[in-house]
Amino acid sequence: MMSQQDTLSPAVPLIEFRDVYKLYQMGDETVRAVDGVSFTVRKGEFLAIVGQSGSGKSTCMNIIGCLDIPTSGQYLLAGEDVGRMTDNQLAALRNRTLGFIFQQYNLIPKLNVLENVELPLLYGGVRAAKRAERAKAALERVGLSSKLKNYPSQLSGGQQQRVSIARALAGDPSVILADEPTGALDSKTGREVLAFLEELHRAGNTIVLITHDNSIAAHAGRIIRLEDGKVVYDGPAGGRGAVVQAEESEGTV
Repeated sequence: MMSQQDTLSPAVPLIEFRDVYKLYQMGDETVRAVDGVSFTVRKGEFLAIVGQSGSGKSTCMNIIGCLDIPTSGQYLLAGEDVGRMTDNQLAALRNRTLGFIFQQYNLIPKLNVLENVELPLLYGGVRAAKRAERAKAALERVGLSSKLKNYPSQLSGGQQQRVSIARALAGDPSVILADEPTGALDSKTGREVLAFLEELHRAGNTIVLITHDNSIAAHAGRIIRLEDGKVVYDGPAGGRGAVVQAEESEGTV
């Protein structure tokens, strides 16, 4: 199956923020959750957006995920201006373009593994036979083809997160958006999940990782660091600027 990113011109970024602001009114105070942010993400990148609580990373994630829209500026996803869309158009774009991996897995307890992975395809109007085929293929990719009939309560945390990854993959998304994907896991299982994200990246998938943890962000090829809603670093994960900014933000310099 050809995904949307395969039909997108190489000159068009998958994700583009153009001077994006997101403002909230808190009583008499205007909070600039995102304060004039601009960046692009191209096909095949592995990007980490990193920052502490209040930095704006969660707001950026919500905008990237079409769960929120900018107060001003433009957000383009796969070349389409999200700010001009209706709720139904946003939902359709989100369903065909984004695959989500959440910290708490967000699996439905009453559905088995196969049914959980099929769920976004069901919402997308994919026929039953095709849903099952794609869900089984995604579960095979994450090493869970023997667990199709198991329920989430019968799986370890790492296995549940791999089901979440399979659910994201089944829709053949342009972008995999991972929100603190290791946050609910022990360190060993977290490393396994990160290794799998790196494997997906090597296979050509575009990944945007949201995290507060510098050691997690270091697994990406590129880091955007946010502070107070502004970009304070955008460059290679191994760049000196990334290290300095991380140390300064944590008070160790």
